Amino acid sequence: MEITQLIGYLLAVLVGVSLGLIGSGGSILTVPILVYIMAVEPVLATAYSLFIVGSTALVGGIQNALLKKVDFKTVLIFGIPSIGAVYLTRAFLVPFIPEVLFTIGDFSFTKPIALMLLFAVVMIMASVSMIKPSKVKSDENVSINYNLPMIFLEGTVVGVLTGLVGAGGGFLIIPALVLLAKMPMKLAVGTSLFIIAAKSLIGFLGDLKGTQAIDWHLLFYFTLASIIGIFIGIFLSKKIDGNKLKTGFGWFVLLMGIYIILKELVL
Repeated sequence: MEITQLIGYLLAVLVGVSLGLIGSGGSILTVPILVYIMAVEPVLATAYSLFIVGSTALVGGIQNALLKKVDFKTVLIFGIPSIGAVYLTRAFLVPFIPEVLFTIGDFSFTKPIALMLLFAVVMIMASVSMIKPSKVKSDENVSINYNLPMIFLEGTVVGVLTGLVGAGGGFLIIPALVLLAKMPMKLAVGTSLFIIAAKSLIGFLGDLKGTQAIDWHLLFYFTLASIIGIFIGIFLSKKIDGNKLKTGFGWFVLLMGIYIILKELVL
C-alpha cells in the first residue's frame, strides 16, 4: 500500500468522526480526500462519496435509533423527495452535463472543474452555518411541529445538491429540522443520519448504470475506516462540547473551500 493511500484511509476515519460528533461534514471531507489524496477523478469521487457517507451514516443512524434519537416520521417526510431528487440527479442530470462547458483561450472549463467549484461553494456555505453561534436550545421536551411544505421543499433542494456534488447535506438538514420542525438538536442529528444514509445510498444506485469502473476495493476499505470513525465520534460526543468542535471544524472547512477554488482556477 502506498503512503498516500494509507494517509487517505487514516483521513477516512475523520469522515466518520465528523458524522458521529456533529451529524454532518462527512462528505465535505470525503470528496477532497478522494480527489487530492486518493487520485480519484472528481465526477467519480462524488459517486464514491455517496456510498461512503451513506454507509457510514446508516451505521450511525442505527446507533442513534437504538438510543431512541431518531424520528422516523420526519425521515419519511424529508427523505422521500430528497431520495427522488438525488437519484434523478445522478442518473440523468450529471450525465447530461457536457464534459467541456466553455473555453477561454487555452483554458477549458470542464465538468470536473465545475463540480469541484460547486463543491467548494457548498463547503463555504457549510462553514458559515458551522461557525455562526447556534441559537437553538437543546430542550429535549419540545414538541415537534411539522411544517410539511417547507420540509418537503428543503428535502428536494438538498437531494439535488447531494446528487450534484456528493454531499450528504447534514449541514442543511439539521438546521431545517431544528427550525422547521422545532426538533431538539440531538434528535435532529440522529434523524439527519438516517436521511443522509437513505438518499446517499439510493443516489449511488444512479451511478451503477454508468460506464465508469468502480474500485470496490478502495470503496470497501475507505468505508470501513469511516465506520470505525463514526463509533469514535459517537463516543467522543459524550465527552466533547459539540458547539466548540463545530465552530473549529467550520473554520477548517472554510479554508478547504477557499483552497479548492484556488487550486482549480489559479494553482
